[in-house]
Amino acid sequence: MIRRVSLPMLSRLAALVSALSLAGVAAGAATADGGATFVFTGHGWGHGIGMSQYGALGYAQHGSSYPDILAHYYPGTQLGAAPASRIRVLLAETKKLVTVSSQLPFRVRDSAGVTHELAAGDYAFGPGLRVRLDGVTRTQLPSPLVFSPRGSALELNGKPYRGTLTAFGDGKLLDVVNTLGLEGYLYGVVPSEMPYFWNSEALKAQAIAARSYALATRHWGGRYDVFGDTRSQAYGGLAVERPASNGAVDSTKGTVLLYSGQVATTYFYSTSGGQTAAIQDEWPRAKPVPYLVSVPDPYDTLSPYHTWGPVTFTGAKMGALLKAPGAVLDLAPTPNPSGRVGSATVTATKGSLVLDGAAIRKALGLRSTWFSIGVMSLVPSPGPVIYGAQVQLTGTVRGLQGQPVLAQKLPTGWQPVPIALAAGTFTVTAAPTQTTDYRLSVGAANLVVRVPVAPEVTLQDAPAMLSGIVKPATAGEAVDLQLQDGAAWTSVGSATVAPDGSFSASVPLQPGSYRAVVAAGNGLAAGVSPVLLVQSA
Repeated sequence: MIRRVSLPMLSRLAALVSALSLAGVAAGAATADGGATFVFTGHGWGHGIGMSQYGALGYAQHGSSYPDILAHYYPGTQLGAAPASRIRVLLAETKKLVTVSSQLPFRVRDSAGVTHELAAGDYAFGPGLRVRLDGVTRTQLPSPLVFSPRGSALELNGKPYRGTLTAFGDGKLLDVVNTLGLEGYLYGVVPSEMPYFWNSEALKAQAIAARSYALATRHWGGRYDVFGDTRSQAYGGLAVERPASNGAVDSTKGTVLLYSGQVATTYFYSTSGGQTAAIQDEWPRAKPVPYLVSVPDPYDTLSPYHTWGPVTFTGAKMGALLKAPGAVLDLAPTPNPSGRVGSATVTATKGSLVLDGAAIRKALGLRSTWFSIGVMSLVPSPGPVIYGAQVQLTGTVRGLQGQPVLAQKLPTGWQPVPIALAAGTFTVTAAPTQTTDYRLSVGAANLVVRVPVAPEVTLQDAPAMLSGIVKPATAGEAVDLQLQDGAAWTSVGSATVAPDGSFSASVPLQPGSYRAVVAAGNGLAAGVSPVLLVQSA
């Protein structure tokens, strides 16, 4: 008969089974947590099309004027007059509640053309556009509502803005649009996009690029022309204005870049990495644009983002981010004419796919598409390793700068393990006596794998008894004696390892398959004996 087990023993045996499962012994699974690690290093921050802001600063510091800077980054364009002087900026969208404020009395006009005078203060309202006209009672006004200042800037949710605020409500959601002069808009854009204390020529180049970009990309018709965030350009309103950046806007007032008589789409970004990108190289679905081509950017080295990395990903993590069919095993990039990654073939455990560089950059959160991919892997042979046996560790190093170093973690610290790299790979044989970490380092990149070592457990039977030996002797460790019951294993007895490594327990034997499981401890993983077949009781 299978004997009953007490509750304390059940708890202990559950811990044994849990440890066994984690070690992968029951399923015969590999226990190493290593695999491929991908290391990205690169240049620049941003899409790379048009003007590099750090590059513009470098040109300005080397004596270039803003027309020269713009001519370099947008070749073939000419300075000309802006075709518009006002702009509508979407500040709030699909909101449930907003607050419009003024420090002085102001007014609101509804869609029926009725103007209402408002006392200074805060006015909170939702999509129903119910406004406290007398300071007490809320009155529903027909949409849209245009709030106009009278000597003091209006605030939206505590932030001050030039011009008027128009609220559109449909009873469910609320949009607010800021209408103001183009130059006033740029007062809030330039210091949001470029540090206001930078060289004045760089600020002037930024002002013209921002003015041109706003007009070239504005929405025609509808409620607004541009977004108030980086979907168009960062816009901070009055709170971010500074005399230096306002001066750059004023000194270039009404000036834009034109190409063939049309306002140029003047993309800009932080850092090129030393060479800008042609638009069709960065965005394969875009058509070539004569003034958005790849040009050298020699002074971009000023940027702290000129070079970035290393950024590391495991194959499993990268597979999830790239939505690849399984963990990524390899990533083979194809460069485009601008020197960036145009596309890459992603090889995963369950298939492969091809992604463009911009999609990879977005999915992995990289600073740019100008990146190099290094691969490092360290994979032990399947385990766990049985005490006294050897294990082979196979490593791969490709596309990384530096000498690979393999080390074994000992109680005294990391001890180097000699390796010989041939064609980017190496294999070493080790004989760990307990669960051990191995670290592969290349420059600043590190990869650590753990090799579990399990005790050697033997099991034999005698009349009404099971006994065995554990090597090394893990005195005091619990041994769970189990009988196979279909696909499961059921506890039929328990024992404790003696100082000499032996154990024994009285067990009412019956025909079947038995095994002994030793709990993890003393630097070892859980151990399991070979199956013992008992043919008769």
